[in-house]
This record gives sequence, C-alpha cells and structure tokens, in this order.
Amino acid sequence: MKKFALICAALMLPASAIAQTAVVLPGEVRTYVMEQQTPSVVYEGEIVVGQPLPETVEIHTIPDQPDFAYAIVNEKRVVINPKTRAVVEVVQ
Repeated sequence: MKKFALICAALMLPASAIAQTAVVLPGEVRTYVMEQQTPSVVYEGEIVVGQPLPETVEIHTIPDQPDFAYAIVNEKRVVINPKTRAVVEVVQ
C-alpha cells in the first residue's frame, strides 16, 4: 500500500518539477551581475527559479556568456536564460 501511495504522489507532481536540473553559474557571471548598476524594475509577480519573466521585464546580455542574461527586479539581481526568459538563479 505504501508503494502505491508513493507512485500516486509521483504521478501528481508536475513534469517541470521532475525535469528541473540545477544550473551551475560560472563565477564570472555571478561577479558581472553583482557589479552592474542597472536600475531595478518593479514586477508585481513572484520571482521563481525555473519560471519565465514577462516580456515587460528588460533583460541584459552578459558579455562572452551567451547562455546567461540578467535583470534587476524588485531590487534583486536575477540571472536569466535569454532564450526562454526563465529565471536561473536569484543572486544574493
């Protein structure tokens, strides 16, 4: 019975929760994002790793790092996948 409950619970998880993998940020990406003086943008939604930011949030490229972009949203520095606009990490 316990095994059946675990299988049912696993089937109810969204596919995105199962498929997500951790992304390791290169140190230079983190450093670059922390050094930028870009103005913060106000966003009413919640910033969630794995979820895309809307088109209204301007993202900025990172030199020599085509897989990463950034934005400063609600005073938080956010690393973004520029192809999908998905939040990769909130940099502290």
